[in-house]
Amino acid sequence: MAGLRLGPLLRYVDEDTATVWVETARPALAEVRCADGAAGSARTFQVEGHHYALIPVTGLTPGTETAYEVSVDGRRVWPEPDSPFPASTIRTPDHGAPGPAPFRVTFGSCRWAAPPAGGHDPAGPDALDTLAAHLAADPGADRPDVLVLLGDQVYADETSPATRAWLARRRELSDPPGAQVADYEEYTHLYYESWRDPEVRWLLSTVPSCMIFDDHDLIDDWNTSAAWLADMRATPWWRERLLSGLMSYWVYQHLGNLTPAELAADPLYEEARATPDGTDALRAFAARADADPAHVRWSYRRDFGRTRLLMVDTRAARVLDEPERAMLDPDEARWLRDQALDTARDCDHLLIGTSLPWLLPHLIHDVERWNAAQCAGERGPRRARFGESLRRRADLEHWAAFPDSFDALTELIAEAGSGPAAPATVCVLSGDVHHAYVAEPRWPEDFPAGVPSSRVVQLTCSPVHNSIPATIRLGFRLGWSRPARAFGERLARRLRPSGSGIDWRRTGGPWFGNQLMTLTLRARAAELTLDQADPRRGLTRVTKRNLN
Repeated sequence: MAGLRLGPLLRYVDEDTATVWVETARPALAEVRCADGAAGSARTFQVEGHHYALIPVTGLTPGTETAYEVSVDGRRVWPEPDSPFPASTIRTPDHGAPGPAPFRVTFGSCRWAAPPAGGHDPAGPDALDTLAAHLAADPGADRPDVLVLLGDQVYADETSPATRAWLARRRELSDPPGAQVADYEEYTHLYYESWRDPEVRWLLSTVPSCMIFDDHDLIDDWNTSAAWLADMRATPWWRERLLSGLMSYWVYQHLGNLTPAELAADPLYEEARATPDGTDALRAFAARADADPAHVRWSYRRDFGRTRLLMVDTRAARVLDEPERAMLDPDEARWLRDQALDTARDCDHLLIGTSLPWLLPHLIHDVERWNAAQCAGERGPRRARFGESLRRRADLEHWAAFPDSFDALTELIAEAGSGPAAPATVCVLSGDVHHAYVAEPRWPEDFPAGVPSSRVVQLTCSPVHNSIPATIRLGFRLGWSRPARAFGERLARRLRPSGSGIDWRRTGGPWFGNQLMTLTLRARAAELTLDQADPRRGLTRVTKRNLN
């Protein structure tokens, strides 16, 4: 009899529908039954010998919370016997209810999922673990309505000691790519290590989640430049790593991001479910995504009542060849613009999820723009080669490293935040840089796209669970300092006149530690909190502030 191998993960939830993702040990019928009578079922589909189902749950009642169970071939497999955690539940919104209900968005990135060795965790306490323990101990505590995970959900290139030992039993680690993952089966092991953690498994079963990849989901500095990509394609192991990474991302993360209507219209999902084995179809899809990145859209939109979330792919959608170099290919950029400016459904808050921060410490921003000019050949081929080497060694590949894309995003945010129907806030949610901060732009009065009436903020939160070397702490503290800013401005003056003309200031942080940010949105009001995982005190409040 088939059992539950991984999950359940509660992914999409609206007023009367939800989706629940599971992996089973064998082909099976997976079912969800709720205490209020709502239910759903789906047969598993197969990829590389693994069996998955995304179960649509219908008949839910708006504005309620109901416990649910998961059965596989008629046998209950969730909750597990003698589970110490409260029942997993589905909590539905009621957008038509009188009075504004709070909507809580908790977000962060960079979760290295290695279990503690001998009771010692070199990365410190896991913020997701700590949040789960907090909610399990106090069922009445404020619970996120959605978890937004902004990249590096798994680390394909930085495996734990336990995973390295597992890899060594499978193959010779002296052969490339060594202790990094090499194929689909090894990717599945990363997800097991991350999502089988008991606290995190329960948390993901009861709080809906939205996800997007960043570089470590594939490899550090993924798609930094055309030269980087050419070098990687010349290695014998890269293609299998890339295809396996995209295939596993589609299965484990991307499918659950989609609405039921989007799933019903997805030809790959239909083909995978209709055939005995979807491996070939998914592998061909990943190969097309590699050969023609514009063929695939990983970005997506989610509406939560009057809050709109746009999750933006800033890795696979890049254009790397000069002079067209861009963070987003033209179709992706048009999609983002259309979604941000869509007035068919008013929103009180516009959230733009991009794993890489839009507004960085000023020194880093100016160095990245300067480096981009060097790499583009503005100072000749010798400087271009030096610029490429520096770009890779210093990880200079954020929005500022794509100057035209930075300016386009800045103009889009200004336009979306202007006019009588503008949202109360435009919040850019990011991670990646292993510290947390709040930055707010200041707009010149003659800004071409208009001066937004919305409160615009860059909210950066990272890591959820990772080590933060002292050099990184020092570097980012210096990056925000006045002397560093003055140096960056002198460097920027060497560029041709360019740039959006905006300025920004840090209004919170930098904060270092394993942490999560939460936006609590009520009507047109927004409140921000930052909580850190403390080994003795659990989830500890670091800051709380209004954004209006």
